[in-house]
Amino acid sequence: MTDLKVQIADRIQYLPPYLFATLDKIKQEAASGGQDIINLGIGDPDLPTPDPIVKRMQEAAADPRCHRYPSYEGLLSFRREIAAWYQRRFGVTLDPNHEVLTLIGSKEGIGHLPLALVNPGDIVLMTSPGYPVYHAGTLFAGGQSYFVPLRKENNFLPDFSQIPPDVCGKAKLLFINSPNNPTTATADLAFFNTVVAFAVKHQILVCHDAAYSEIYYDGKRPASFLEATGAKEVGVEFHSLSKTFNMTGWRIGFVVGHRAAIAGLGKLKSNLDSGVFEAVQEAGIAALRLGEETLTAIRMTYQERRDVFVSGLTKLGWNVSVPPASFYVWASVPDCTPSTDFVTRLIEKTGIVATPGVGFGQAGEGYIRLTLTVPVARLHEALGRMKQAGFAVSTCV
Repeated sequence: MTDLKVQIADRIQYLPPYLFATLDKIKQEAASGGQDIINLGIGDPDLPTPDPIVKRMQEAAADPRCHRYPSYEGLLSFRREIAAWYQRRFGVTLDPNHEVLTLIGSKEGIGHLPLALVNPGDIVLMTSPGYPVYHAGTLFAGGQSYFVPLRKENNFLPDFSQIPPDVCGKAKLLFINSPNNPTTATADLAFFNTVVAFAVKHQILVCHDAAYSEIYYDGKRPASFLEATGAKEVGVEFHSLSKTFNMTGWRIGFVVGHRAAIAGLGKLKSNLDSGVFEAVQEAGIAALRLGEETLTAIRMTYQERRDVFVSGLTKLGWNVSVPPASFYVWASVPDCTPSTDFVTRLIEKTGIVATPGVGFGQAGEGYIRLTLTVPVARLHEALGRMKQAGFAVSTCV
């Protein structure tokens, strides 16, 4: 009997391997060889989900009313809580019936948005380096990605004046991200006002990824894109409970903003998924109601790790800036080698997993991203291994 030959669709063949799946495979191979792996490659919080969230999930999961299909757009009570949180945190007013949509994590919504709004051949603007899903979602929709480089000399913010007019004229969407993954750069309200003006001029929908807005340091709270005047008329903002509340495995997020864009994404999702388990949404309500002291404690933990690790890398001679937000460190490759080669050598010689900057786009070459999602003791261990293996003193000019 001859096996059926399955021909993979072009959209899958042309899709690059998902960066973090590749890293996970490298990590597993190293671990199978007996190495003690220090995983600084993926942004998965090691801190536990706060107890009130877990307890609410346990209660709701035992309620038979949560065992049926959920509503496609999400519980109205959850969407109302999102609107209340936005009002408290950013001073932004949202209509929970038309301007809030529940997601199976922000990644899902970001990946599906181009399918809802982009026609084949449409251009989608996005930053490089940037979250790989912006590009993947665009490819699935048959769109064309146009990468706007993030440069150190521009504080890792996109310069829209460098985009050719003909590209702007064909663009349908613009993906931006602050606090930024991977560069950690944070945009201010003045920048967001510039984005609104750009969007109005070229009739482009802005898609702001704000997954890291609550992981910030030194009391410098990042702004929401929707705080900019007129932002809700030109864009949407994606959020996730994953990073803020250590809920990466729970898969719950939301998108807010422009009504027509929300409606389009909601219509697509109603044909592709059946919503978020209602018990998880109940837990999400508990999360959004947590007092600020819980989030302050989480931030203080990451800030201690940041200070220890950045100081240690600097002492080793690495060229690294102090991140103002997120739980990443964006560091120049210290020896001028390609970032993928450097990361491979790092894991082979030290057992430390990092992410090559080029994995986030060509403009990320020359950098690596490391995470702060391990305890301080493991960060000290990583620094010691780097020093012992000779990953010290920057020679890259």
